[in-house]
Amino acid sequence: MFNIGDFLRLKRTYTLEGSILAVGIIANPSAGKDIRRLVAQGRFVPVNEMVNILRRIFSGLKAVDVDKVIVMPDPSMMCKVAFDGIPGPIVEVLDMDVFGEERDSTTAGTLMSKMDVGCVITLGGDGTNRSVVKGWRNVPLVPISTGTNNTFPYMTEGTVAGLAAGVVSRSLVDIDLVSSVSRVLEVRVDGEIVDLAVVDVGVSREDFIGARAIWDIDTLDEIFLSRTVPGGIGLSAIGSRLRPCASGMVGLHIMLGEGGSVIKAPIAPGLVSKVSVKKWSELQVGIPYKVPSRRCTIALDGERSFTLKAEHLAEVTLSSNGPKVVSVDSALDHATIAGVFNHDSQM
Repeated sequence: MFNIGDFLRLKRTYTLEGSILAVGIIANPSAGKDIRRLVAQGRFVPVNEMVNILRRIFSGLKAVDVDKVIVMPDPSMMCKVAFDGIPGPIVEVLDMDVFGEERDSTTAGTLMSKMDVGCVITLGGDGTNRSVVKGWRNVPLVPISTGTNNTFPYMTEGTVAGLAAGVVSRSLVDIDLVSSVSRVLEVRVDGEIVDLAVVDVGVSREDFIGARAIWDIDTLDEIFLSRTVPGGIGLSAIGSRLRPCASGMVGLHIMLGEGGSVIKAPIAPGLVSKVSVKKWSELQVGIPYKVPSRRCTIALDGERSFTLKAEHLAEVTLSSNGPKVVSVDSALDHATIAGVFNHDSQM
């Protein structure tokens, strides 16, 4: 357990009349540092670059008069380095233990869901955002891509991400007009929801967790996808090669193996593999799909997460109860129409 000590003492109290909402920031310093950097050409975003992104976010938030920012503590103390001594919104650090694990992001999401937070900015990949959504299912989200596989978060500049999150949190735009509800995949074991994925669920023949990250497609028997994005990478790219752009938000169930077609897909950065697809079909929202009973490992958003025994009954269900993902372009367009960026406007 990391002792945040002096960092927590930086926490400052903040009280305002009315319902002004804060912006939350959950930055994962471990994003993009898994085995795929060794077996493929996975992107590496160093801590100092994440600090630079955080500073740019802070500039955007300040420009639209956000009053308060709530951040997740982390072992690298990125937010402290990024924000300390810079004038702008008051910064509050969540009062929580940190372990340098995915549960940190889940805890942060849970805590922010109980606070006056109008929008959360994440720095990470698919796995980081999955962890946040586990803690706050319908979180209003601006996800910035800094991970390895980045089908869920998008590449955006920190300054404009801060502007977008700021106008959403201050209700200067209608979040329902500038966001879309993302579908997620729920995994049930013996009738109980045990986990979820924001992009993909893979069923691996391997019966151990190991290095977690999935990079050898030959170990998988089947894949469930919440979406197919033509420019995505990872397991969802397989679905993108089977079904084109127009059906981007349609879920898919793919059975791998001989007897069908062979496609090429980028399953990791710099790694385009031949994939044998036995058959595939669309997933319908709310209908559970049974995983054949056997000893296997379930991978969530590209990482092996837990092992099933043969006596377990596992099901995967596509759910429309997911996070509200803010479109940065749409948020800024609506804010422009509303005159938010006019120099003489009263924000």
